[in-house]
Amino acid sequence: MRTALLLTMLATAMTASLAAATGPLDAIARDYVALVLAVGQHDADYVDAYYGPPEWRAAAKAAGKRPLAELGVEAARLRAAGAAAALAAADAPRRDYLDGQLAAVAAELDRLGGKRLSFDDEAEAFYQLRPPHHALPEFDAALAELGALLPGPGSVPERFQAYRARFIVPTAKVDAVFQAAIAEARRRTQAQAALPPSETFTVEYVTGKTWSGYNWYQGAARSLIQVNPDLPIYIDRALDLAAHEGYPGHHAYNALLEANLAQRRGWVEFTVYPLFSPQSLIAEGSANFGIEVAFPGEARTRFEREVLFPLAGLDPAEAARYAAVRAIAKQLSFAGNEAARDYLDGRIDRAAAEAFLVRYALMTAAQAAQRVRFMDQYRAYVINYNAGEALVRAWIEGQGGTTADPARRWALFIDLISSPRLPRALQR
Repeated sequence: MRTALLLTMLATAMTASLAAATGPLDAIARDYVALVLAVGQHDADYVDAYYGPPEWRAAAKAAGKRPLAELGVEAARLRAAGAAAALAAADAPRRDYLDGQLAAVAAELDRLGGKRLSFDDEAEAFYQLRPPHHALPEFDAALAELGALLPGPGSVPERFQAYRARFIVPTAKVDAVFQAAIAEARRRTQAQAALPPSETFTVEYVTGKTWSGYNWYQGAARSLIQVNPDLPIYIDRALDLAAHEGYPGHHAYNALLEANLAQRRGWVEFTVYPLFSPQSLIAEGSANFGIEVAFPGEARTRFEREVLFPLAGLDPAEAARYAAVRAIAKQLSFAGNEAARDYLDGRIDRAAAEAFLVRYALMTAAQAAQRVRFMDQYRAYVINYNAGEALVRAWIEGQGGTTADPARRWALFIDLISSPRLPRALQR
């Protein structure tokens, strides 16, 4: 009842503020929301979150699947209207945001209409970033470095899996470990960010998904975080999920955008989140980089050694070496993009993609199969995790937000996840 009341109060207040909003971009923003909701009738994955007036969603549902060509004309009209609007300089970031999101809406409509883009072209069209290419010698060098740390016989991927298997969190202890990780991530983030006082989220464990964790933002500073235990959960994954899906990741990001832009400024475009859009690169990139912002270097190792390892019944003496192995293995994160590019562009088949992921991304066969299913469902979205993190990192560190100045790093990070910036702005 309390959740329903909060959502009703939010929708009522938002409807009132939107009715009073008369700026040059407000009408475009309202039509943009209606357009995104209409596109969502064609693609169940498209609208990742919506917490605006419920009657707007009801209207989109009642209208059914409007013709794609009609929606394409609407997207073009809104982009033209934004370009022609006479604005103060302070309104430029908002216009840039709307234009970038609308360009991605147009790309989604083209895709739904049958247009097929290459992996790189789709990444650029949806996420404003052309993903870098990485050659196999780069991955081989990381594998060789990793091999020097891993005990036992066999190939590096085999030794990696044998070593990592020692750090699986027992099923009965997963929730305790995860809740401890969430609590610490929240404590660290609250010390830096003015999160809404009522913010909270619920954790559920689900199966049969192509992802390992997902944040379903509900509005009113509330999230539903789902964790998929189909595959083993390793000790480092607990903290990754807590920070990425929760604090200072998706939950904090959505709560701050809602509070600062949707509620305080009446920018209705931030009541809807189309998944295949430039916003996702910022969302995923900041969520991944946020893990390091909240738990830099030795601070993460210390917390895992002193809190999470004992909770999971694992040997704390191995925490430092496990952290070193994890750091080298992260150098192979872009191998997943190379597999996705070749697979989605038709140069390799499913079996070859899975084999590539096993060899170069250090996945088990089951993990690789799950990842290829993710590629089938989300396509070029895979770039948002690693290329997005690299972009966010470069933008923050380029302005002095390095490990040597954690206060500035946090300030820049919070500013980014509270603002309408899109990837193009971070590349200027």
